Amino acid sequence: METFNIIYPSPALAPYIRYYWLLKVNTVSVISETSIPVGCINLIFHRGSRMFSETTKELQPRSFIGGISTEFTELTSTGNVDMIVVVFQPFGARTFFPLPMSEFFNNCISVNDIGDISLQELANRIQDIRDSKLSIELIERHFIKQLHSFDHYNYKRIATAIEAVNNQPQIDVTTLSDTACLSYKQFTRIFTEHVGAKPKEFTRIIRFQRALYVLQTTPQISLTQLAFECGYYDQPHLIKEFKAFSGCTPSEFVAKCSPYSDYFSTL
Repeated sequence: METFNIIYPSPALAPYIRYYWLLKVNTVSVISETSIPVGCINLIFHRGSRMFSETTKELQPRSFIGGISTEFTELTSTGNVDMIVVVFQPFGARTFFPLPMSEFFNNCISVNDIGDISLQELANRIQDIRDSKLSIELIERHFIKQLHSFDHYNYKRIATAIEAVNNQPQIDVTTLSDTACLSYKQFTRIFTEHVGAKPKEFTRIIRFQRALYVLQTTPQISLTQLAFECGYYDQPHLIKEFKAFSGCTPSEFVAKCSPYSDYFSTL
């Protein structure tokens, strides 16, 4: 039996957290999933069996922060899965964590290794509580307490740049830096610190997510038109990027599963 739910944050946290998702799977069979780049940092709590990365050949930590990734990962698990995942806004995680978000790029770091005692205490409490509603309430209270200490000086600049990326399939870093009223060098540094990936890397991921969304909403579209609408130079470039992020060509991906953009479907 499998249950999957999405819960949206309170208004106070909505600018920083996109949503929470909860997954429970009760089975004795092997569960296999392909994790693809989304463009958002996650905080994951495993309350059941942990997922095993076939890529790194390691179990994921019990509770960890998963940074922005430019790689797909094959995950497997045996036994019962019980996960709570906090999905941050692309520019939202920096609000709550003491490290530059670039520290998490293409990486999963255990909550025990980032030096945040209050977050460790939260993770321990989540492990002991099976009531999902109460768990979300604890997570919300934890993050609301931290809002007062965040410096919002560059927050609006990065939020404006992200909005430009969302609205324009093909946009360069110079245009983004102008949008944020920063020099190219300043913008790249501040963007990477807040978002967790360099601007070029982030725009690549969002272009891929846009392609998934177009395939999701317009399944009969040709690859040539898909490349054009999503800001790729040509069809070969689209296919190359698709394989890098998912391990499949667009045609292979569609044959294997229904395309779905976690990024654009929840904007």
